[in-house]
Amino acid sequence: MSTWMVVEDEPDIYDVLLAMFEIWGIEGIAFVDGGEAVAWIEDVDKGNVTGELPELAIIDIRLPEVSGPDVGARLRQSPRLGRIAVVLITAYRLSPDEEIAVKARAQADALMYKPLPPMPELRRMLDRIIAERKLKYSQRDLPTTPRPF
Repeated sequence: MSTWMVVEDEPDIYDVLLAMFEIWGIEGIAFVDGGEAVAWIEDVDKGNVTGELPELAIIDIRLPEVSGPDVGARLRQSPRLGRIAVVLITAYRLSPDEEIAVKARAQADALMYKPLPPMPELRRMLDRIIAERKLKYSQRDLPTTPRPF
């Protein structure tokens, strides 16, 4: 079973995402603010969290305590979670420059606007993002062979 992470302070969206995960057979780890998420990431890094770690994090940009882009940045610093797919979500319309800035801060794989796409389309999009992230790292980890001159 796959595990996905949600950091979302809006109860309706939080509940809908967790319900979708359940329908899809995905275990959800959820946090209602950035501070909780960062504390959990630190526990993971200390080895205090056992079980399957998430392969995807869906993070709202505007969160109490620690912003979504900062949660994403903290994920990227984690030796155990740094390679997971990160998707930022927001209800606020951002300028192209703001989109670039928040994605760069979080080193996010994608940015999606609320309302999120219908369930089947959202699942396809998230599966594609996870597959691309895994491919990126599997290629990076391949041994390189020296080229002859």
